[in-house]
Amino acid sequence: MELTPFLFGLYKFVKYGVYPLSWVVVLLGVTALLSLLPPHPSRHKWIRRSSLAALVLLVTVSSPLMAGQLIGTLEAWYPPPVIGPSDRYDAIVVLGGGIDKKGTLRPADELTSYSRNRTTCGVDLYMRGYAPKVVLTGGDGSVFGSGPKEAPEMKRWAHRLGVPEGAILTEEEARTTYENAIGTRRLLGPASILLVSSASHLPRATALFSKQGFRVTPAPCAYVAQNKPQDGWNDLDLFDFLPNDRALQYSQDAIAEVIGLAIYWLTGKI
Repeated sequence: MELTPFLFGLYKFVKYGVYPLSWVVVLLGVTALLSLLPPHPSRHKWIRRSSLAALVLLVTVSSPLMAGQLIGTLEAWYPPPVIGPSDRYDAIVVLGGGIDKKGTLRPADELTSYSRNRTTCGVDLYMRGYAPKVVLTGGDGSVFGSGPKEAPEMKRWAHRLGVPEGAILTEEEARTTYENAIGTRRLLGPASILLVSSASHLPRATALFSKQGFRVTPAPCAYVAQNKPQDGWNDLDLFDFLPNDRALQYSQDAIAEVIGLAIYWLTGKI
């Protein structure tokens, strides 16, 4: 089913419900609301419970140890491909990862680090001769109004890195990973592809593209975790137990990917 603007906006809004920080805010909101009501022994008990739950949840999801386990499990799903010198594919497909709009401080639209890293990885594979063309897919993910599209900016970056303009195809309408797969299918038809995205995103992306009939070789990049979950225990130090905002972001990304996998599976898209 194609997402109408309303359904796309609803989809983006509902995503906030799976973010750990949203859960923490809800628990703190409940605590605040209960504390404003007239005192009562049972109410005081629920205040203690909700505040403690918020604290435990926040410390857990913002712990580098927990975040590394969550994101590392996804990133270990597909190892870097072993590609022989004579291996060839029909195309290298690079998935957009966001774009930052220009403003009074930012003079021009800029790719986010996710989009820039993914495009650079795709360019590297092209320069090594594994495919004759690069497909860059990503549209305007704005919920309100309109904004820049990812694919044209990715194309400019790929061209600056040395990919000839004639070797680049762009798909500029996709707003979700599912739409990336559908749009790329319209461009290429069934094809053998190297699929480039952030390592944690590839479990979901590979399943979606395979469902559309592509012969997919995942090509992960932009790793966050240093080690596989089972290999990192010997390198722990004190800072792995201290909460930080970066770990919270990684936990959020991992949880969103798992929820996305579940939703796509339940709706028959993978």
